[in-house]
Amino acid sequence: MEGGLAGGGAMGDCRKIRNICILAHVDHGKTTLADHLIASSGGGLVHPKLAGRLRFMDYLDEEQRRAITMKSSSIALQYQGYSVNLIDSPGHMDFCSEVSTAVRMSDGALVLVDAVEGVHIQTHAVLRQAWVEKLTPCLVLNKIDRLITELKFTPMEAYTRLQRIVHEVNGIMSAYRSEKYLSDVDSLLAGTGGGGGDLELVEDEGDDEDTFQPQKGNVAFACALDGWGFCIGRFAEIYAAKLGASAAALLRGLKMIVGKKGVDGAGKDPEPMFVQFVLKPLWQVYEAALGDGGDRGVLEKVIKSFNLSVLPRELQNRDPKLVLQAVMSRWLPLSEAVLSMSLRISRLMPRREEPAAVTGGGGASEIISESERVRSSVEACDSGDDAPCVAFVSKMFAVPFRMLPAGAAPADDAAGDSEECFLAFARIFSGVFRAGQRVLVLSSLYDPLKRESMEKHIQPAELHSLYLMMGQGLKPVAAASAGNVVAIRGLGRQILKSATLSSTVNCWPFSSLMFQVAPTLKVAIEPSDPADMAALARGLRLLDHADPFVEVTVSSRGEHVLAAAGEVHLERCIKDLKDRFAKVSLEVSPPLVSYRETIEGNAPTPLEALKVVLSGAGDGVVERTTPNGRCLVRVQVMKLPGSLTKVLDDGAAVLGPVLEGKERVAVTGAGGGEHRQSGDSAVEALKKRILDAVDSEVEAASEHLDGDKVERYQSSLLLLLRRMWALGPRHVGPNILLVPPSGAAADYREGILIAGPPQVSERLGFLGGGGGSDSGAQYTAATGAENAGELLSLEAEGLKSIVVSGFQLATAAGPLCEEPMWGLAFLVEAFLFPGVAEQQQQQQQQDLYGQAMTAVKEACRAAVLRSKPRLVEGMYFCELNTTTEHLGPMYAVLSRRRARILKEEMQEGSPLFTVHAYVPVAESFGFADELRRWTSGAASALLVLSHWEALPEDPFFRPPNTARKLIDAVRRRKGLPVEEKVVRHATKQRTLARKV
Repeated sequence: MEGGLAGGGAMGDCRKIRNICILAHVDHGKTTLADHLIASSGGGLVHPKLAGRLRFMDYLDEEQRRAITMKSSSIALQYQGYSVNLIDSPGHMDFCSEVSTAVRMSDGALVLVDAVEGVHIQTHAVLRQAWVEKLTPCLVLNKIDRLITELKFTPMEAYTRLQRIVHEVNGIMSAYRSEKYLSDVDSLLAGTGGGGGDLELVEDEGDDEDTFQPQKGNVAFACALDGWGFCIGRFAEIYAAKLGASAAALLRGLKMIVGKKGVDGAGKDPEPMFVQFVLKPLWQVYEAALGDGGDRGVLEKVIKSFNLSVLPRELQNRDPKLVLQAVMSRWLPLSEAVLSMSLRISRLMPRREEPAAVTGGGGASEIISESERVRSSVEACDSGDDAPCVAFVSKMFAVPFRMLPAGAAPADDAAGDSEECFLAFARIFSGVFRAGQRVLVLSSLYDPLKRESMEKHIQPAELHSLYLMMGQGLKPVAAASAGNVVAIRGLGRQILKSATLSSTVNCWPFSSLMFQVAPTLKVAIEPSDPADMAALARGLRLLDHADPFVEVTVSSRGEHVLAAAGEVHLERCIKDLKDRFAKVSLEVSPPLVSYRETIEGNAPTPLEALKVVLSGAGDGVVERTTPNGRCLVRVQVMKLPGSLTKVLDDGAAVLGPVLEGKERVAVTGAGGGEHRQSGDSAVEALKKRILDAVDSEVEAASEHLDGDKVERYQSSLLLLLRRMWALGPRHVGPNILLVPPSGAAADYREGILIAGPPQVSERLGFLGGGGGSDSGAQYTAATGAENAGELLSLEAEGLKSIVVSGFQLATAAGPLCEEPMWGLAFLVEAFLFPGVAEQQQQQQQQDLYGQAMTAVKEACRAAVLRSKPRLVEGMYFCELNTTTEHLGPMYAVLSRRRARILKEEMQEGSPLFTVHAYVPVAESFGFADELRRWTSGAASALLVLSHWEALPEDPFFRPPNTARKLIDAVRRRKGLPVEEKVVRHATKQRTLARKV
């Protein structure tokens, strides 16, 4: 084993280490850029002539075949005495989880943007992830050559184009800063009442300075395919040496004017210095090399002026493109411009949002003090011998045993008889890790203050081997210090996806990774030969271990369900199952699309619906009685406002811990990042989002309601928030069970009204401390039980949870096709009546409880059917790019897929059209292939899960419409009865012979 990465040298000194990831939209040149960086600083792994064509970091066969990156991979480069850990990441939305793993490992990011295509939807996504993880971004405007060769721009037109792209990217970052600024102001006003000094501090932090400014050295202009690139400081040095002027003064003159001054500046100075001294020389070199009857004298002048070492045989090449590459790559070397820009990133530990301080006595104070010492060591990137060892594993990846370095000793981490070895992709934040060291594996739910109840969240492990990652290759090392990115062997049995490694139990774990989308594409998998079921189950476990984003579950019907991010991700998972993990022939079902069920409602206005449901009086009441006649269930349903439904749906991850009463909750911050905070803070944040949703709904309703009706509507919505008994399904869904009004018992004086307390309203802080008629003090387990017997009161107490369980069952499987309900509020009034004394003694409570649960479920489903039920389907946001001549075929494909066009615009200065549309998830399968087929490959599409949308069609309308067809397809898949003709021609036997 070779020497470690601790101690002296670039990789032992954290000040000489840089961890950089490459982020961009798909096909914007990430892997091509990585090739040139490896060719110059990778120790001879890639020959310079093969850079850009080899795609060294895409070493999987599927990556080479599809020409896209599918996983994040790291390589260690050496540049000017620095060690640069370069992490290449995918640009396709299906592999966004790999982007999350790369971002967590890094301190800075190279954000690439195509100079022709500009900013796309994935560019927004990677910029948000970089902002959330507190990375220092650098902007690389790639494919500058396309402005010259394809679009035939003049230098001034190219300047305007580049200026607009920089301005657009700065606008995105400014929006994230504004979001953080508003969040900080809200937290200050909600906390201390708004101290003046604190508010001024927030305002200072919200400075509107542009993030990317060429004169600051964090913007590079490049052509990765030809191997050249530069920052404007390079040209400032060139002209300073030639003119004898100050480089700093020239740098100020060469800067691109971005932001609001850009338009005015371009008008007053028709030819800025950037155009005259930077772009024009580039255009002259390209025209001399590629133009008709090109002037080789210009190239020789450039070679002579800058003393470039270009061989004569390279200049005599008949291919002008190769001649141009030889000159440009030596005049403006790409690796020097990008790597020197990355050295500006010096912060090795991004400062994160820390949880509020926890106080305690006795042993808790010692735990807190040690955890603070660990935190300070992590922030300082301490690699001393006495520093605690802390690392974060962002993913586990599988490597065939034959790919391990020669002489690797066997370890006890093999998955059964599999040929795959699992390695941990880890970043060391503190201390020195050594091979053979014993560490503790902490899950993201571990809490050192509750160590006694955290046994399942902490495991001991031994590090078998440490490897320095060199793309596909692995270089064994004995030790690695803080700041390095390494692969660790020996954690295959302890870590499934991600975890924190620590040498002490008193360490707070890192938060879990944030993913841009959820795995929505689901298929059922079974082996072609039933005898291979065990091999399939083992292969699915290995796939779940090796892929950070895939989800493997078993459905209620016993099917193995595989959930992926999209079609490309699913195809790769299936291929890995067949060829690597299971090694059996598979049968894959059509995609299993998830739907939701909601109602349109019978009330003419939302205000009328609220009045009817909150009062418990109306024509839409559904009644069900248990078979023994002892329990009567009355149910009414209404549709919740869309904004409130979205908040409840998006806040499911926070609602679960809050309703369970946990003290610390993992929440999503202003930028979208996940961090831990106290339960009270999480409640306040969620309560504010709910109230904001109510305010937006009231504001929208004020356009068509009178003033007094608007006030009544707002007060009714607030009353609804104070009467939330439970949420469903799974106790955290977007459906509400309301506490029945106490006046409902007056109609059934001989019975007991089962009315539980408004637990959800109490947890979320909507009840307040003032009491009142809606404070929940009046709601007991049973209303009207003053004169009831003791046995009847006990039965009524037990029925409280039965009503909630029936509500959960109903919302988990709606009446249309047993899909979860979405955005509904149920008022359930259950009355318990006394029976005959002998019957009470003989009747078992289990029978009563089971019948009552069934009655509640059936009544809720019947109420939905009476209120104009509608099917809700998921929608993708689709961004398409194509040329003018292919717009017609593209629109034809969209119309066949039931797409709804949102926006269409032509990219200024290019022949490309950009179209935004919503495409139903059910219609998205095979969409990309059909689009390429009908447009001859000229159109590309990117799909991102956007929202849920109700189909306006009545599923019971005849003849069957789209909603009915979708419902029948789901019911047929689930084995539910479907109304369809089984016998189509019953008059006579139909055979091939045409006999009478």
